[in-house]
Amino acid sequence: MTSAILREREAMERAVASRTLCEHLAATVARWGGHPAFSDRDDPAQPWQTITWAQARQRAAELAAGLIELGLQPGERVALMLPNRVEHVLADLAVVHAGGVPVTVYSTFAPGQVRYVAGDCDARMAVLDGEAELRRWQPVLGELPGLRRVIVRDPAACPAGPGHSAGPHFLTWEELLTTGRDALARQEAEIARRTTALGPDDVVTVLYTSGTTGNPKGVRITHRSVLYECATATASGTVTPHIRWVSYLPLAHIAERMFSIYLAIHAAAHVHFCHEATTGLVPTVGAVRPTGFFGVPRVWEKIQAGIQALLAAEQDPERRAAVAGAMRTGRRYVESCQFGRSPGSELTAEFRSADETVLRPIRALLGLGDAEVVSSAAAPLPRETAEFFAGLGLKILDVYGMTETTGAFTANTPAAFRLGTVGRAVPGTEIRIADDGEILTRGPLNTPGYLNQPELTAELIDADGWLHTGDIGSLDEDGFLSVVDRKKELIITSSGENVSPAAVENLLVAHPLIGQALAYGDRRPYLVALLTLDGAVAPAWAAARGIQAGSLAELACDPVVTQEVAQAVARANAELARIQQVKRWHLLPVEWTAESEELTPTLKLRRRIVHAKYADVIDSLYD
Repeated sequence: MTSAILREREAMERAVASRTLCEHLAATVARWGGHPAFSDRDDPAQPWQTITWAQARQRAAELAAGLIELGLQPGERVALMLPNRVEHVLADLAVVHAGGVPVTVYSTFAPGQVRYVAGDCDARMAVLDGEAELRRWQPVLGELPGLRRVIVRDPAACPAGPGHSAGPHFLTWEELLTTGRDALARQEAEIARRTTALGPDDVVTVLYTSGTTGNPKGVRITHRSVLYECATATASGTVTPHIRWVSYLPLAHIAERMFSIYLAIHAAAHVHFCHEATTGLVPTVGAVRPTGFFGVPRVWEKIQAGIQALLAAEQDPERRAAVAGAMRTGRRYVESCQFGRSPGSELTAEFRSADETVLRPIRALLGLGDAEVVSSAAAPLPRETAEFFAGLGLKILDVYGMTETTGAFTANTPAAFRLGTVGRAVPGTEIRIADDGEILTRGPLNTPGYLNQPELTAELIDADGWLHTGDIGSLDEDGFLSVVDRKKELIITSSGENVSPAAVENLLVAHPLIGQALAYGDRRPYLVALLTLDGAVAPAWAAARGIQAGSLAELACDPVVTQEVAQAVARANAELARIQQVKRWHLLPVEWTAESEELTPTLKLRRRIVHAKYADVIDSLYD
């Protein structure tokens, strides 16, 4: 470690001051208790319901008292499955104040994945939102003997009594809150004892990976690492005091958790919740006018497509030309603001004029007129998308990290950014490129390891403390990192979700008709699949059903065969989380072999060969 990095790390650690999240929240309330903290609403037509930071801490204490009354012990884990709403964050904070560990579970997990996660973390309680979440939990409750209580936010969905003869007892959110309010006076000393007993290196949450490379892995994240991340974000200027925020990505996602909980506490932010991102994000952003916004690449791509459609619909040629000219100026200006460059006074004046008359009004229509900092992560942001928004005067700051690094360990910042890169190492963090090109990092943001997985932890973090990201990258002469490839065969969708193609393909080829399968979806909004028929099984299967065909190509076009394949895909999808499911597929008229180069001599898929050979077919599945 260089002396400069050491000095940076010491400065960040002084800012963290060996606090825990509970102490950090108390300090925020002492200074900004009357400021708005969280706003929520179930109906977009209704006004926002807002609580202050002081009220949020009081509510968390009441809920913590309720959890203690229900028997939660220090160190025990509580599973949470709710959308982005105030109850989710309050439950999370309540568990921490009761000395427990919150574990937010992706709401798209199939029952089998729920069973694995709840069993692996030994969840003693669960907080669920309503009927949709109960459907994922109820089939496996009988296989979770350690689960004692299930709290359901929606009272209409809460079952009466135990789920089964040996199952957990159900109660509503309001019942938990009432219990806590009644018990707070006698439990205050116990809450204080439990929060005081917490240390910076204790686990503040366990977040499970999406489970697409086998079973999900529980990533342990500490109080120290989240507060260190908060300190680096403040130092870099990527989070501003009292930032106004829209929370819409799953809180099992490290980026959203950082912004909506940890950075929100750190910056005394005002967080507005969007329960349903698919239909509600655009109107929510328009209503909130956030001063900061984070979007995974797919979100930015959707916004880009919407703007382009509006611009294409403009009938006035003079107005079209004015917008195009202003966007050219915006792009030139943002590009000239990159690290090591300067826009000069003439271009700055030209940009200010274009911004005032054209660009700012367009950003205001998007709800981003007040946005001071906008960022992207989870998958590489396409260069053309970054350049498009530069044309609107927006610097989308691409950052890079993973759950195992408590979020971003590199970042472009307002003062130092370079388009097409994911920025430089955050203060006090080391990065190096291994001999095989893999990106390695070492520093206070790294997880202490996976829960119950010492062997996988040893693969993740080597004996010298370097965390192996699994990504291939390069560093330029100024320390800006570019992510150029992945060491492992993972798909990263344009929404930033990690999907193992093998996990999907193994289920598809479980049907005897399907000989080979390739799942695809890298930087795309959903997964598609290329399928082939089994050269030995398919003719016999067809003959048994009276289907006469002279070749696999003819069978691939037969409606009875394609209907059976469709049912096989549907059965595979039923066993997969939503992000893993195949939305469209194509049955090829050939079989893949080593001779035709799609397979290795040991009959493994040569993915890049298939991608290149069938690029047109793959593209057609996204038309």
